[in-house]
Amino acid sequence: MTTTPVKLGPTRVIDETARLLTEHYVFPEIAEQLAGLLRRRLTEGAYDVDDAEEFARLVTQDLQSVNSDRHLSLKYHADAVPPKQGAAVLESMRRDFDTSLGGVPRVELLDGGVAVLELAPMLFPLEWAAEALSAALTLASRAQALIVDLRSNRGGDPDTVAFVCSHLLDKRTHLNTMYWRDGERSEQSWSLPHVPGARFGGSKPLYVLSSGTTFSAAEELAYDLQQLGRAVVVGERTRGGAHPREGWTVHPHVEASIPTGRAINPVSGTNWEGVGVQPDIPCAAADSLDRAHALALAQLAG
Repeated sequence: MTTTPVKLGPTRVIDETARLLTEHYVFPEIAEQLAGLLRRRLTEGAYDVDDAEEFARLVTQDLQSVNSDRHLSLKYHADAVPPKQGAAVLESMRRDFDTSLGGVPRVELLDGGVAVLELAPMLFPLEWAAEALSAALTLASRAQALIVDLRSNRGGDPDTVAFVCSHLLDKRTHLNTMYWRDGERSEQSWSLPHVPGARFGGSKPLYVLSSGTTFSAAEELAYDLQQLGRAVVVGERTRGGAHPREGWTVHPHVEASIPTGRAINPVSGTNWEGVGVQPDIPCAAADSLDRAHALALAQLAG
């Protein structure tokens, strides 16, 4: 483990994290509880460590102790990150983007005309990923059935979720609504009326693979398609993070990740926060591809 001293001092980092919580966290009452908890734990000496990574882990443990919000955390970054809001995550994402073929590491045709499209490790910002996604989805559009593999996807951009869904539906569809902390603003997410390239469309068999590490925007993609009755989810229950988040640098190596809104699905009237996306066909993630392929073949034969 690389040891990085908490140069700002734990008091300064905790004070700034508590301020950000009370100003931005989607649930104001819980924000006040958490701010008080962090300050009390600081006074007790719970954060008296010299290693930034361990410090972030301890604080995250306390941040998630009240309502188990997995998007609420202090994130440690081995490389120093700039102070601009959101810069820490964007830099990390860019490195992943450059080494994953733009977030589409696998497009494969299996027996029986069933295609597999793996989206990993993230659903990157659309301004980065649109070209790679469009190419892969257009190629997969010729398949008789499609399996979208999200087992190793840890989240990303809601606009990218809508872009992928647009290729898998026939018409413009309401996917999700984000409600923000102030209670006065909401933002609807819809599939696009037009897409570059060809659509796979809304009638051919579609399966989505999930695992216990599938998270955030990847969960939204699975959940939206499942709630619309468009896809069958095969695999494991996902991690359960439905709150959009923002990031603030509170130390050269530590970023405060704070949810600023909550997602509400127009079909279910709720979301997957804390419970995950429940698979339609539960099985071990390692077995889910074979299971989905067999299901697709049977559906095509029928």
